Amino acid sequence: MPNPSAGQIPRPAAELHDPPELTQDRWRQAGRRLLAKMIGEFAYEEVIHPVPAAGEEADTYRLRLEPAGLDGASASDGGQDACLTFRARRGSYGSWYVDAAGLTLAEGDGPAVAVDDPVRFLVRARRTLGLDGATLGHLIRELTVTLSADARIDHTALSAAQLADLGYAELEGHQTGHPWIVLNKGRIGFSAADTDRWAPEARRPTPLPWIAVHTDLAEYRGVAGLDTAQQLYDGELTADTRQAFADLLRARGLEPRQYLYLPVHPWQWDEIVLPLFAPSIAADAIVPLCTDGDLRLPQQSIRTFLNVSRPDRHTVKLPLSVLNTLVWRGLPTGRTVAAPAVTAWMHALRDGDPFLRDECGVILLGEVASVAVEHPVYDGLPEVPYQYRELLGAIWREPVGRHLAPGERARTLASLTHTDPTGRAFVAELVERSGLAPTTWLRRLLAALLPPLLHFLYRYGTVFSPHGENTIVVFDDRDVPVRLAVKDFVDDVNVSDISLPEQDSMPAAVRDVLLTEPPGFLTQFIHSGLFVGVFRYLAPLCEEQLGITEGDFWAYVRAEILRYQARAPELKERYEMFDLLTPRIERLCLNRNRLHLDGYRDRAQRPHAAVHGTVANPLHQP
Repeated sequence: MPNPSAGQIPRPAAELHDPPELTQDRWRQAGRRLLAKMIGEFAYEEVIHPVPAAGEEADTYRLRLEPAGLDGASASDGGQDACLTFRARRGSYGSWYVDAAGLTLAEGDGPAVAVDDPVRFLVRARRTLGLDGATLGHLIRELTVTLSADARIDHTALSAAQLADLGYAELEGHQTGHPWIVLNKGRIGFSAADTDRWAPEARRPTPLPWIAVHTDLAEYRGVAGLDTAQQLYDGELTADTRQAFADLLRARGLEPRQYLYLPVHPWQWDEIVLPLFAPSIAADAIVPLCTDGDLRLPQQSIRTFLNVSRPDRHTVKLPLSVLNTLVWRGLPTGRTVAAPAVTAWMHALRDGDPFLRDECGVILLGEVASVAVEHPVYDGLPEVPYQYRELLGAIWREPVGRHLAPGERARTLASLTHTDPTGRAFVAELVERSGLAPTTWLRRLLAALLPPLLHFLYRYGTVFSPHGENTIVVFDDRDVPVRLAVKDFVDDVNVSDISLPEQDSMPAAVRDVLLTEPPGFLTQFIHSGLFVGVFRYLAPLCEEQLGITEGDFWAYVRAEILRYQARAPELKERYEMFDLLTPRIERLCLNRNRLHLDGYRDRAQRPHAAVHGTVANPLHQP
């Protein structure tokens, strides 16, 4: 019998990617930092309950870890009690600021050893954390992937001075993700190669392919001036590209006027559209086209792309069926259809209000056009997991650069909480460049951010979710904060469920899609999105590097709220209705949802943050 390998040249093995960022030192550094964050945020949400360590310094705490038990004991824990010891400073809203150095773990009567592995801690603390096996398995995956992304960011980290010179789009790729959510870069669905190509920290500008979808499946909406899809395409696509699209359709015997064009994320096309829309593709209801040639850069939200070839063109937001932070990152069909109507209403409020329009100069980055594509089966089944009703579509959003005056520049609010490899805070770099005293600079920041947000809340019963990525700070040519820009209306604008006269202009299509909340909870979007979600991390940086105590920081925030209220005394009843200065507020929890509530199970509606108890409000007293 012949030898099949005789005389053949051995075929070379396929090349394997060896990530240079995955070194032992870098992994430990990232792990130590993430472990400290995990302990601090879990303690803040009262998932764990550290206690002061008897006989130790005042800022030393201990956490007893329950034994794994006979059914879960391993060689490393032996079913014994363990004790984690660490140093931490308590802060506003009941926060824990855990020192990443000096974390030690003692098993039973054994010696305390330094720990820097959050995965090991998660496994060892699984009983204490109350995790079931399915949740634990997925958590380990998300935690490991998040650590890998952190190591990559560390590998290519720039100094605060270098970051301050970057443009808005480029700066996004250097951010470290949601400061509150521990598993903030889990991205379930992405492979390592997908992450290398599509994650924001990869910083790879890339062209996006477009598709044509028959109007039997696709629906277009646009604001005034973009009433028709053709008006959008005339501004977004070159004449040659529009001709190429039409030619590709005609070559198949199809009529271009019966189709709408939209970009599609290549991952979504391969993983979702091709298999789940296969009948529509077979029937030429969905037709792949070519790219428009523009390079686009993914932002922190992963599914949003800025045009770096032509920065004056719109940002595009595309569905991406990847589970990251709390939700699958798709585009709900109904909300995609409604996005331009929400934008038109928000713009009308701003444009008709001299305070917002002239004094604040607030920028509302409108979602000015959309194409929503229904799945022929899933969109008619409200009981199926929500990820299957947000599979295909596109939203075009105004770019921030279009609204900037000469000399102005924009940065997300999230960037102000960033620290470089030497520990220097980005906010400290900007304050130094401004030439202002730190307290003056901080007051200018608050004066830029708070008045327009408060005005929308008090005057219109409308609130954004002003977290670090939705909130954009506009700076002058000296890096002094001067005004606010806000984005993401259709997903993150909420209105009072108590009807106000100022909401009478709200169209039915907008009212049907915006979430409504009681006045007492509406204030939570400012507390949780801005004060807890951003200022809780900015305040200690200001204390450490700018000499502004945490108490003074919150006093300045309170003073800015009172300053707004003093200028509009006629809204006194609204200040009581939307009370930001109550003694305590509900504690919203972003990590509890994954650990205990929804975990990784499918559900028909998008999950929301958990509520667990209350915390003292630092704004209650001067």
